[in-house]
Amino acid sequence: MSEVNRTETRPPAVAGLFYPADRQELGATVEGLLSEAREARQRAPSRPPFAIVAPHAGFVYSGPTAAQAYQYLARYRSQFQRVLILGPAHRVAFQGLAAPSAAAFRPPLGTVPIDTDAIATLNTLEQVTVRDDAHAGEHCIEVQLPFLQRSLDAFSVIPLIVGGATPGHVADVIRVMTAEPGTLVVISSDLSHYLDHESANQLDQQTLDAILRLDPNGIADAGACGRLPIKGLIEVARTAGLKATLIDYRSSGDTAGFKDREVGYASIWFQDPGTHGLSLGERDVVLHVAGQSIRHGLDHGRPFPINPQGYGTPLAEEGACFVTLKQKNRLRGCIGSLVAQRPLIVDVAENAFAAAFRDPRFQAVIEEDFAQLNALEVSILSAPTPVSPSTEEALLAALRPGIDGLIVREGDKRATFLPQVWQQLPSGRAFLGHLWRKAGLPARHWSPELRFWTYQTQSFAQYFAIPTPPGRPRSPL
Repeated sequence: MSEVNRTETRPPAVAGLFYPADRQELGATVEGLLSEAREARQRAPSRPPFAIVAPHAGFVYSGPTAAQAYQYLARYRSQFQRVLILGPAHRVAFQGLAAPSAAAFRPPLGTVPIDTDAIATLNTLEQVTVRDDAHAGEHCIEVQLPFLQRSLDAFSVIPLIVGGATPGHVADVIRVMTAEPGTLVVISSDLSHYLDHESANQLDQQTLDAILRLDPNGIADAGACGRLPIKGLIEVARTAGLKATLIDYRSSGDTAGFKDREVGYASIWFQDPGTHGLSLGERDVVLHVAGQSIRHGLDHGRPFPINPQGYGTPLAEEGACFVTLKQKNRLRGCIGSLVAQRPLIVDVAENAFAAAFRDPRFQAVIEEDFAQLNALEVSILSAPTPVSPSTEEALLAALRPGIDGLIVREGDKRATFLPQVWQQLPSGRAFLGHLWRKAGLPARHWSPELRFWTYQTQSFAQYFAIPTPPGRPRSPL
């Protein structure tokens, strides 16, 4: 951990070497690679990614493989507002993960802001430090930016170089950061290095097979330069039920290099296979109903009336949710249900109204506020599971940062933190301490009367405006 003074932008380190330094030439190069990838007409992933693995060599070598992943990402360009990029250290040896002190990157295609609030949060973790020497001259993050700039709308980045970290350290960072909806993970990594064609292909196939099976132990040290961030992602994928899909594989010998000294490249998507939780269409319905309930509240002073039978399963079945509003990227209201007691779609409408007009921490939303609401988030809760730790240390050991929400109760005092709160409080003790205070309990309080439940959420968000009648301000809901 270290103090951070964020005033400067990080200039390009490999422009003119790994990719064109001229803005127009670079733009044409990236568009050309993406166009060629689209023309390949490979089978597209059916759902948006949780994470992407993409190579980071010079564009003439690895650009075609990277473009295969990014041209599919463009289909979901409005769903991601920030990108957590993790790549291996090539130039400086150090322990842990390194963040930069800069406030933005300045690649040829335009400035990319760094999420400095997220970096400040991560800097409270033991494994994350600010080290500009790790980023100076490093290419693994920089080469992803032009593809992201052509595949996403406005976004910020959380750039981390992975040194001598454990997969668990990487996994904790991924879990904490992805608790915030609208966050994409990009792992920057090549595969085998400087082997003959036959040897490179054999080792690469072993590595890819291990990744697709979510087997971190199957990745050899020589299998991928980004093996540590990949192993951390696999650890998250195994607990979150994600599926890995190979999008493209080739080597430098297939593009612009020599067959006797190859580097392997692959693009891989990690995604929710859709076997649990709400589908994309159902999420859209939920966000629409939440937004309409707030609009209805402004016009009529009550939630949007819902006939749950018109929605079908699972929206008409009993469910519990929290609805969170943000204004200028700051919390503006958050109300929810911990236990399923009414149809989920009704719970959504009621809690959206309550978040806008009944959160006691804020004034009720008025018409002038409406256009400034820039995010509507809905978190669908699993059924709470009781846990019985005997000590605070046992409770901390049982919690999974970024995955578990926690309910604490003693007598008539009760409070909860959603999994998203890990992003602001990644330290377990800080997480518990703030939750205790929210419940009205003394700090570091422990007694036999304390009761705990954990739960998980499926969280998604809407950040863009929908049309409003003439004379009304535009709204993100």
